Amino acid sequence: MTATTVDQSLGETHRLATRKAMTRLLPLMCAIYFLSFIDRTNVALAKSALAADLGISAAAYGLGAGIFFIGYALLEVPSNLAAHRIGPRAWIARIAVTWGALSTAMMFVRGEWSFYLLRVLLGVAEAGLFPALMYMVTLWFAPKDRAVAVGWIYTAPSVALIIGNPLGAALMQLGGIGGLRGWQWMFLLEGLPTIVLGVVLFFKLPNRPSDVKWLSPQEAQALETHAVIDTHGHAELTTADWLSALKRPTTVLIALIYFLNQVAFVGLYFFTPSIVAQMHVSSPLLVGVLSSSVGIGFLIGVLTLPRIHRRVSNECGFLGVLTAGVVVSACGFIASWNQAVQIVLLGVTGFFAGGILPSYWAVAMKRLQGVQAAAGLAFINTIGLLGGFVGPYLFGLAETMTGRSDSGFNVVVGASVLGLLLVPLLAKSIHAAERPAGGADASGRLNARKS
Repeated sequence: MTATTVDQSLGETHRLATRKAMTRLLPLMCAIYFLSFIDRTNVALAKSALAADLGISAAAYGLGAGIFFIGYALLEVPSNLAAHRIGPRAWIARIAVTWGALSTAMMFVRGEWSFYLLRVLLGVAEAGLFPALMYMVTLWFAPKDRAVAVGWIYTAPSVALIIGNPLGAALMQLGGIGGLRGWQWMFLLEGLPTIVLGVVLFFKLPNRPSDVKWLSPQEAQALETHAVIDTHGHAELTTADWLSALKRPTTVLIALIYFLNQVAFVGLYFFTPSIVAQMHVSSPLLVGVLSSSVGIGFLIGVLTLPRIHRRVSNECGFLGVLTAGVVVSACGFIASWNQAVQIVLLGVTGFFAGGILPSYWAVAMKRLQGVQAAAGLAFINTIGLLGGFVGPYLFGLAETMTGRSDSGFNVVVGASVLGLLLVPLLAKSIHAAERPAGGADASGRLNARKS
C-alpha cells in the first residue's frame, strides 16, 4: 500500500468520523443552546406585559435585560476552566439544570428589584454554557470543520428567534388560567424543558471521541489527531498556561470586535418585538410572527456563510465584508419609511450578523488549544457578553429619549462601524504573529500556537 493510498484511507476515516460526530453531537448542543435563546426571547416578549402589570419602565427593562450578562460575564472564564477540569458533559448538564430552575422562577417577579435579582442569578447560572460548547468543538473537530460546526450550533438561536416569539406569544394567551398571567405561564412552560434536557445531557453528551462506542478506535483517533487535543494532564496546568491566551493581541482584538457585534445584535433582538409593535401591529401573535424575520435571516446566514468562509483564504477580509453588510442594511432600515421594506431589512441584518459569528469563532479556535482554548474562548465570550449588557441598555435609553424603539438602529450602525474599523488591525495582528513561524508543519500547528 503506497503512502498516498494510506493518506486517502486516513482522510476517508476522518471524514466519516466527522460526519458521525456532527450527526450525534450537534443536535444535543443545538438543543441546549436553543433553550438558552428561548429564555432571552421570552423576556423580550414579556416587556410590554411587565410594564402594564408591574410598572417596569423601558429603561428599567433594558437594564434588567442587560444585567443578565454581568453575572454571566463575571463567571465565564472560571466556569469554562471548570469544564476543562471536570469535563464539559457534567458541567453543561449542571448549567442547564440550575438555569432552567431560575428561568422558571422568573414567573415570580413582582417589581424592578426582583426582576434585576433573578436576571443576575440567571446569568450566573448560565455562565460558561456557550464557551463550553465551543471548547467541545475544539475537542472534536478539525480547524477546517469548525466554522461549519459552529454555524450549525448557531442555527439554535436563529430557530429560537423564528419560533420563540410566536411560541411565547401563544403561551401568553394562557393568561387567566390558574390565576396566572400570560407572561407567568410563558416563563413556567419554557423553563421546565431546560431542567429535563440537563438530565438528558448528563447521560448522553460525551466529553471526547475516545469516550464513545459509536466510533471505532480508528475513527476516534482520527478525530483527536485532527482536532489537536491538548494531551497534558490537568495537574500540569498552571495559571500561566491559560493567562497566556488572554494576553495575545489576536485574542484581545477578536474579543473587542465580538463585544461591538453583541452591542448591536443583542440590543436588536431584545427590542425587535417593540420595533415591530410600533409599526401599528396590534396583534401580539402577529408581532411575534413578524419579529421572527430577524431569526429567519440569521438562520440563512449561519447555514450558508460559514461554508463560504471555509473556502476563502482571506478570513479577515471576509469578516469585513459581512460587517459592512450589517452597516448597509441597518442604514437602509433607518432611511426607509416603508414598513414592509423595514421588515425585510430586519432579516437582512440578521443574515449578515449570523454569518459573522461562526467566522469569528473559527478564527479564534484556530489559534487556541487545550486549556488555552478553554480560557481564551471564555474570555472572548466574556467581553462579548459585556456587549450584551451595553446593547439592550443603549437601546432602552434611545427609546426613552426618543419614544421610538427603532431609534436603537443608530446603536447598530455605530457599533458595527467601530467593529469594521478594528478588522484591519486584527488582520495585521494575525499576520505579524504568523510571519516568523516559517517552520510550521502542514497543519499550521505552530502558527496556531504563536497567534
